[in-house]
Amino acid sequence: MSIAYDLSPAPSRAQTLERLDAIARLLDAAVRVPGTNVRVGADALLNVIPGIGTIVAKGVSAYLVYEARRHGVPTLTLCRMAGRVGIDLAISAVPIVGWFGDAFYRANLKNIEELRRHLRAADGAPPSPFAGRA
Repeated sequence: MSIAYDLSPAPSRAQTLERLDAIARLLDAAVRVPGTNVRVGADALLNVIPGIGTIVAKGVSAYLVYEARRHGVPTLTLCRMAGRVGIDLAISAVPIVGWFGDAFYRANLKNIEELRRHLRAADGAPPSPFAGRA
């Protein structure tokens, strides 16, 4: 019996942020609605499936908050992030209205921007001139 060890290096902070950003974009703004500037993501599409879709979408949102915790985001910021997910859940829980709400309330993109600001500050980098435009 042999034991295999994964000796590949851990992903860099930039790679992790890129991966989390891609997940947030997939959830909140994956495709543009033809003929408009409105973008919707898997979050809105999953909510078409009653119950299960909302649970899956909010589970992935919770994973993004968990990853932020792993990167040392302060408790107050984590609470704000979790609050956004909670608001998104409340919006999603309303049939039909929730589908439209999900198209305009982008909790995951806002949360990733919070994580990005924290990581910049932790690295001693100046804040981005585009901060807060998620």
